[in-house]
Amino acid sequence: MMDVGFVAAVVAALPLGWLLLIYAGASVGWALMYALAWTVGAYATGALGVRGVIVAAVVAVLPLAVLTVKPLRRRWLSKPLLRVFRRIQPSMSATEREAIESGTVWWEADLFSGRPNWDRLLLMPAPRLTAEEQAFLDNEVERLCDLANDWETTQIWQDMSPQAWAYAKQAGFMGLIIPKEYGGKGFSAYAHSQVVMKLATRCSAAMVSVMVPNSLGPAELLLHYGTEEQKRYYLPRLARGEEIPCFALTSPYAGSDAASIPDVGIVTKRMHEGREVLGFSLTWNKRYITLAPIATVLGLAFRAQDPHGLLSDKKDLGITCALIPTNHPGVNIGRRHWPLNAVFQNGPTSGKDVFIPLDWVIGGRQQIGQGWRMLMECLAAGRCISLPSSNVGVGKLAVRTTGAYAALRRQFKTSIGKMEGVQEVLGRMGGHLYAMDATRRFAALAVDLGERPSVLSAIAKYHVTERARMVVSDAMDVVAGKGICMGPHNFIARAWQQLPIAITVEGANIMTRSLIIFGQGLIRCHPWVLRELQAASQSDERVALQSFDEAVWGHAGFMLRNAVRAWIDGWTGGRLLRAPRRAASELKPYYPAATRLATALALVSDASMFSLGARLKRAELVTARLGDVLSQLLMASATLKRYEDEGRRVEDLPLVHWAVQDALTRAWRALDEVLLNHPVRWLGRLLHRWIAPWGVPDFRPSDRELIRIAEYVQTPGQARDRLLAGSYVPSPQVDEIAHGELAFALHPRVMQIEKRLREQGALVTLGPVPQDLRQWPAWARKAQQLKLIDAQELALLEQYAQHCEIALMVDDFPQDFNLLADLQRRQQALADPARMAA
Repeated sequence: MMDVGFVAAVVAALPLGWLLLIYAGASVGWALMYALAWTVGAYATGALGVRGVIVAAVVAVLPLAVLTVKPLRRRWLSKPLLRVFRRIQPSMSATEREAIESGTVWWEADLFSGRPNWDRLLLMPAPRLTAEEQAFLDNEVERLCDLANDWETTQIWQDMSPQAWAYAKQAGFMGLIIPKEYGGKGFSAYAHSQVVMKLATRCSAAMVSVMVPNSLGPAELLLHYGTEEQKRYYLPRLARGEEIPCFALTSPYAGSDAASIPDVGIVTKRMHEGREVLGFSLTWNKRYITLAPIATVLGLAFRAQDPHGLLSDKKDLGITCALIPTNHPGVNIGRRHWPLNAVFQNGPTSGKDVFIPLDWVIGGRQQIGQGWRMLMECLAAGRCISLPSSNVGVGKLAVRTTGAYAALRRQFKTSIGKMEGVQEVLGRMGGHLYAMDATRRFAALAVDLGERPSVLSAIAKYHVTERARMVVSDAMDVVAGKGICMGPHNFIARAWQQLPIAITVEGANIMTRSLIIFGQGLIRCHPWVLRELQAASQSDERVALQSFDEAVWGHAGFMLRNAVRAWIDGWTGGRLLRAPRRAASELKPYYPAATRLATALALVSDASMFSLGARLKRAELVTARLGDVLSQLLMASATLKRYEDEGRRVEDLPLVHWAVQDALTRAWRALDEVLLNHPVRWLGRLLHRWIAPWGVPDFRPSDRELIRIAEYVQTPGQARDRLLAGSYVPSPQVDEIAHGELAFALHPRVMQIEKRLREQGALVTLGPVPQDLRQWPAWARKAQQLKLIDAQELALLEQYAQHCEIALMVDDFPQDFNLLADLQRRQQALADPARMAA
């Protein structure tokens, strides 16, 4: 008689074998072959009789055979599924479709696959500057930073000073992205990012005035879509600063919903330069347009209409982009907005019945109606480069100045930076900055590799600006009273005041998180969803069925593999997953953890899509949180790559550990919130037990890492220098804020002297270290008289006290304060620290 245990083992081998095949990513064909081999083996060993073999064939072999034989699968399964899919798929306008299909996907698609290829990530080149780009940063950018600062631009000039504007034009700042053949610099995206970041550590008006001409606007659009004649005329003039560009997209009643702009251009014939030509009669009303008040050339997005059929049979031709000289009759510019006391030029523009010839359309007649696609494809420059770079710059300013301030500022007879409450904040600031900068570098690398990463750019825009807000808010808490009193010695208030601007522009952050990141990410990054949508929209039924069949069963296999992998990874805690061999050993545990999370994201995304259908588009709490998971995985990836790119500096490990652990914690928290609050409650509970049967993993950073980071940002050295690399540091001849860095550089030596005196018991005779810096010179001279310090150390202590006094100063003004007179006084005093302190 057959052993019952043997029969049970044979029967159990079928599902177990399938699970292993699916976990390994095998195809349906391999599953069919395994089922056939199992059936034959079961019969040959006598474990199954004839009836058992027939049952096994019906249950295991026949369904797999149907799935493998394409003609049968298409007729019996795919054709009915296509009819259902067309009925339930979410409606999508033409502009939504263009937005989703625009640009490219890159590493974010790897993450969405559920099994990211970490070797591919680590083999990507590190971003690098050429010698020419580095020289520009060291010289021209440094000089522009010398010429502009936030206090003078906001309080005196209400703009960059005339001298700074003239230098920016003459030095080529307006043409960073314009190729050399047209008179520009031809810089890489990474160099562009470095320039914007460094300017942001100094002056918001200078940063924005340089950023906008090199971001989404006339130059970018001309480079990709302009006619050769348009390029030859405009690009050299833009590069030399002879033309100041702006681009007008946002309308009062269509802000973030830019595809619904009401501004129209009616195709008509009119006289232009002495002859009748075909063109547009434009009427527009735009606002929030940066550089509009001083622009000489206006890029305009409008909806082209052809009611009389002068161009085609279509009445609505679609969104179109044109270039219009601002001195053209009917163009209104000049008035300004005042965004949170930031004084970069920003304002409205309007026009009524303004006629332009068709030649003024960017790209000419053939690009009429293609404006939305053009804008969506070029938006990566604004989101991938400008906003992440500017906000990383703000973050570096905050960490540099606040770290130094915390080391220098004494309360309760100790530096406030030694208090654990302050260290928690400083550590958090440094960790966020490391992750922000890693993401900025990663985004710039994508653009330099030829990508137009629409999803990555949205992630970088949202998360870097949000973390910048956290960093600057923390800085304000540390510097306290000094941070809230405006004046030339205040290094952080303008950054804090103006941060909501970055949150708002290029798509408000709420919309970016709730709609764009996951809404676009699900369709573009998913390996099958876009193919299904494209197949269902085919008019040829044979082609539609063939394409849909391949996509829908590819999708089914993808979902099944992720379900099996998520279940096995959940029960094993991801211990079967392996890190790439070329990864640093000290960071290897993070790669399997991220892979497990990526698999869970893919499974939950598919389950939500199938259970909610078209409702998922409006379930913004679900899409926002799933977008957070994808975003945090990307930031963790960028952080791991940055550590490899920078040569595995062991001193940076606290920053890397904190940033990756924080990202994984945020990702799991977001996924947990999705499942606990899922609209289909039973599905959320099931997925929660399926993915995390032992509970959600805990990656929260330790206090030890926080304190080590806090020590880094308060200690001069290579780790701090790498964290703050690319920042502008003024000299005392340029700005009194420089005294903070000068005192900070002396701080370790001063602490050594103080420690030696304390250990020698000299403070009993000498008296405690004065908290009032004005008493330091007398205290230091007494120490020299007692032969406790030498003349060199006396000079050091006096110099330190002098720099500290200026660095910790809080501005106050007389009632009859005159800004211009104060500017002249400060310029005379900059070279004399003693006079400045007075």
